[in-house]
Amino acid sequence: MRPVLADSVRLTDDGVLILDRRQFPFERNWVLCRTAEDVARAVEDMVTQSSGPYFAVLQAMVLKARTLEGKPFEEARAELGRTALMLENTRRTNNALRKATAIVLEHVDAARDVAHALQGAQEGDRRYRAKSRALGEHTANLLEDNDTVMTHCWADLYLTETVRAAQEQGKTLRFFCTETRPYLQGARLTAETLVEMGVDTTLITDGMGAAVLQSGEVDALVTAADRVTMDGHVVNKVGTLGLAVAAHAFGVPFHAQVQAPDHLAPTTEHVEIEYRDGAEVLQVLGRPSATPRVKGLYPAFDVTPPRFVTDVVTDRGVYRAGELDKYYEGEQR
Repeated sequence: MRPVLADSVRLTDDGVLILDRRQFPFERNWVLCRTAEDVARAVEDMVTQSSGPYFAVLQAMVLKARTLEGKPFEEARAELGRTALMLENTRRTNNALRKATAIVLEHVDAARDVAHALQGAQEGDRRYRAKSRALGEHTANLLEDNDTVMTHCWADLYLTETVRAAQEQGKTLRFFCTETRPYLQGARLTAETLVEMGVDTTLITDGMGAAVLQSGEVDALVTAADRVTMDGHVVNKVGTLGLAVAAHAFGVPFHAQVQAPDHLAPTTEHVEIEYRDGAEVLQVLGRPSATPRVKGLYPAFDVTPPRFVTDVVTDRGVYRAGELDKYYEGEQR
């Protein structure tokens, strides 16, 4: 069965349809974005999450390009470039959006025609899925049959490809999913996707992670990474750091997944950590969880130092945190 989240962004004649992940799986509503600006707002407002924003930005570039056809190329290209920057700034910690706009612009520049944005988006889609498939296979190779895996806000394509690869290898896996406050992505997205794939799945609250790791029931901690710096720091959904430290304390390996370490981020000084409105932590799925008399703090991501990371799994293989330069060996950047 193909999980719903694997195809949660669709380009149509009217615009870009995006599955509203804030309501999934209780409601399966689609938001129609008619302009690139609409897509940007959807990304900022968390309508789409995990790998969804990458695909949304690809198609937003196509929407913008449609409005520029017929204009002189230099003028159209400049405007498309401004749209790319606007889209990239919607979620600045993850560099996937920068990759999405870059591949579209590469195709436009090569053809000197903004209509080629569509081909760029199609290539970006194909490439992301292929890299996720390879990454999933490398991760599955690290896991044994009947292993129990703990996750935290695991991006859907990395998740589905890892499970698919494990199943093709004849391995049965069991999962503990953290709920991932305040949007409960782990409870609503990760856990639901695993269940759709026929996987034994147990949900725990965010505060239970260390205790479950201490219990000896977990064989591996596996998460995606929004960014991995060249010196091995893993930037991911806030809460990853605490789990990684606990896993290290109790001898559980931590495998962090990213398609590629970011060669533009030698250290964490080159990564901006997004802080969202603190009011978002004062509610759960639109219902208040605290009185408005208190303040909320919401760093959306945290940074796990390399000493707590067993390895980084990429589309090209598995690397220790101190050897990420090997990913780019023989490649001109």
